[in-house]
Amino acid sequence: MSVGRRTLGFSWPALVALAVLAAPRVVLHDLHVVEEGRPIAVLLAVVPLICWVAAVLWRRPPRPFLTVVVIGAIYGVLLAVGHQILWDEAFGATGPRLGDIDPRAQEAILRVAAVFSSLVTGILSGVVAGAVAAVLSRLVIGRQRAAESERAGGRPPDAAAPQR
Repeated sequence: MSVGRRTLGFSWPALVALAVLAAPRVVLHDLHVVEEGRPIAVLLAVVPLICWVAAVLWRRPPRPFLTVVVIGAIYGVLLAVGHQILWDEAFGATGPRLGDIDPRAQEAILRVAAVFSSLVTGILSGVVAGAVAAVLSRLVIGRQRAAESERAGGRPPDAAAPQR
């Protein structure tokens, strides 16, 4: 069993696949197909995070918060790559400017800042969704333990096991 599956509850390809769920928003935003503030933009931003939480609740990895933060970090990398590939489409010939600095230096500075911003955005998305997943996981596990205890006649689940 790989380290990713043992610690995070998913294989690395599955973690990447979950992160990819958020990628369409990047493309559609940078190509100006979807404008910020529209309901579809909100759905494209929120639904993937809900899917991350749902996947964690379904698979019950040992560390749900860490699992979703890793998915968010992978998403941050995808976000950074997407913004770099679509830079010219997003900004056109008149991209953002920093003043009277050499245009090539400006673009380099802005691209590095965009990569950093993308990574932070992905990680923070993972932190928020991971916190939700961790809280919901604890609630689900607590309810399951209570139900098991009740089925065992009020004894703790370990007490219901036969003694040797």
